[in-house]
Amino acid sequence: MKDHLVIFDTTLRDGEQSPGASMTKEEKIRIAKQLEKLRVDIIEAGFPAASQGDFESVQAVASVVKDSIVCGLARAVENDIVRAGEAIKTANAGRIHTFIATSPIHMEKKLRMSPEQVVERAVWAIKRARDFTDDVEFSPEDAGRSELDFLCRVIEAAIDAGATTINIPDTVGYNVPNQFGNLFKALIERIPNSDKAIFSAHCHNDLGLAVANSLAAVRNGARQVECTLNGLGERAGNTALEEVVMAIKTRQDIFAVDTRINTQEILATSRLVANITGFAVQPNKAIVGANAFAHESGIHQDGVLKHRETYEIMRAEDVGWSTNKMVMGKHSGRNAFKTRLEELGIEFETEQELNDAFMRFKELADRKHEIYDEDLQSLVTDNNNQRVENDCYRLISLKASMETGEPSQAEVTLWIEGKEFSASSDGGGLVDATFKAIESLVKSGTTLELYSVSNVTNGTDALGETTVRLEKGGRIVNGMGSDTDIVLASAKAYVNALNKIADELVKNHPQASV
Repeated sequence: MKDHLVIFDTTLRDGEQSPGASMTKEEKIRIAKQLEKLRVDIIEAGFPAASQGDFESVQAVASVVKDSIVCGLARAVENDIVRAGEAIKTANAGRIHTFIATSPIHMEKKLRMSPEQVVERAVWAIKRARDFTDDVEFSPEDAGRSELDFLCRVIEAAIDAGATTINIPDTVGYNVPNQFGNLFKALIERIPNSDKAIFSAHCHNDLGLAVANSLAAVRNGARQVECTLNGLGERAGNTALEEVVMAIKTRQDIFAVDTRINTQEILATSRLVANITGFAVQPNKAIVGANAFAHESGIHQDGVLKHRETYEIMRAEDVGWSTNKMVMGKHSGRNAFKTRLEELGIEFETEQELNDAFMRFKELADRKHEIYDEDLQSLVTDNNNQRVENDCYRLISLKASMETGEPSQAEVTLWIEGKEFSASSDGGGLVDATFKAIESLVKSGTTLELYSVSNVTNGTDALGETTVRLEKGGRIVNGMGSDTDIVLASAKAYVNALNKIADELVKNHPQASV
């Protein structure tokens, strides 16, 4: 029998720490439901002490998720642990993940604590967390740069205190596979009570080694991997869930473990996360990229036609590509629309939300002959982005024109806090003119950090998805918009980002880089 490898997904917590990737409570719930459908073992839903919004998001996820364990992150301090315990109270199964730094540089420069004080605080935190749940995970932050003897000491004390999972984070992505694998081997062999806890790997991708390091840990005794969809995460990101899972599934000759992941849901989950966060998946991304199973070389094409395994080590169908053949159009009914969205992991809280989405679907169907799953995902996400209540700005209309050799022109009308205002502007292109016209009305003082465009499906009538990243005073947000007209999609994305910048309720995470 193969050992079970626990898949701990931290897309909603560590993934959200990517600049601009903040999610609303409703968006977190959508992703959590899809993660449950993917059959991840544990969902780290957030950092409850970070803000009231994060607390409510973790609480909401704990209330709707039934089959996965819901986890809240907490520093080794009273308020964090209490907030995490309260947030997961309604979960069918809840976990508290507490951490404290153990590397010399972190203890001296950040914590200003002695090693003895760190051990004492870790033990206290675990015992306090057990007042709320028997499932407690402990992380020695920056374990990858910690001294082995001290690491053994603090982990032995943590297990004695009641920690059931010991997570070893390569917090700054500093380790290489052989080194990281040997660390797990040494810890498991040297710590007397190591058999009383599951050892876990949490890797960052600063050197592009997160997946390799995680797999090295598994080869050396780790039985939990912490990861995110699409490798989302701060700086260079985290271990990519889809890559670890498919490496384990494909190389069963090497790995003595297996997961319970429903791999056919990988692609749908990847696209949902990309659509909600605005972090597009690069075409050549392993497993979920548009080109992951594409063959252009004549030699490769010939080989695949003769025998698929000559150039393919996985079947595209196994990660969900085959599920995207469903085509809908203007003759598709409301029930078919609702059913297909449910199959994609999209549900509506109210009948009105469903009706609004169906109306947008019909409008799209009048402009686009065939509508694919990707279009439906984008359509619903775009609908969620175009909020009405509590928004400062709303796009009412856009008129744009261009002529060869002449500046492009755009005229926009915005709803701004209850009143309509119009402005026009010239620009170096239609999108430039549109953004300048919007700015002339809003005067946001933001800096445009990123503007990107991608097509959702093929064809000249394809939906175009645009991402706009704005920065102001160190705060970064992403806005998204989609439409068959790329200029209109761009305007939607810009207004969506402006509303996020204007929203004073958006949380500001305290530093938590486990």
